[in-house]
Amino acid sequence: MPTNCNVNIAKKNRMQQIEHIGIVQHIEGSKAQILIIQQSACSACHAKSACTVMEEEKKIVDVVVTDSSIKEGDQVVIFGRNSMGLQAVLLAFIFPLLLIVLTLIISNYFQQNETISGIIALCSIFPYYGILSLFNHKLKRKFEFHVKKESLT
Repeated sequence: MPTNCNVNIAKKNRMQQIEHIGIVQHIEGSKAQILIIQQSACSACHAKSACTVMEEEKKIVDVVVTDSSIKEGDQVVIFGRNSMGLQAVLLAFIFPLLLIVLTLIISNYFQQNETISGIIALCSIFPYYGILSLFNHKLKRKFEFHVKKESLT
């Protein structure tokens, strides 16, 4: 298992990239499933074995494989554009928050019952995420990660 799975931002080809170290779990065609382990900031602490706050989360990420020498069990680096993170945060959190706030303001203007306005505002995100899920295939292509063998530096 990888011991260091922190996010590294590397300057490559004038484009910033997000990188994670992971282990290849499964390869099928040009797609692979990579296991990455995200550790909390206290993972480097000397008392982590006795600590109950220590967090470690395992995630499987689908990536595009272009290197035919990558095999299951290899330790690899997955990478993607840094701008993907900002776009994902905008789509998943910022736009829905703005939608809720605007819906609350507009519904509160037309209706004086704050409870109903709040319920309408909260329910406004259901169509948003429904529409977003219709574009799931397009979003998967836009938020695509790639993989390369980890360099031994």
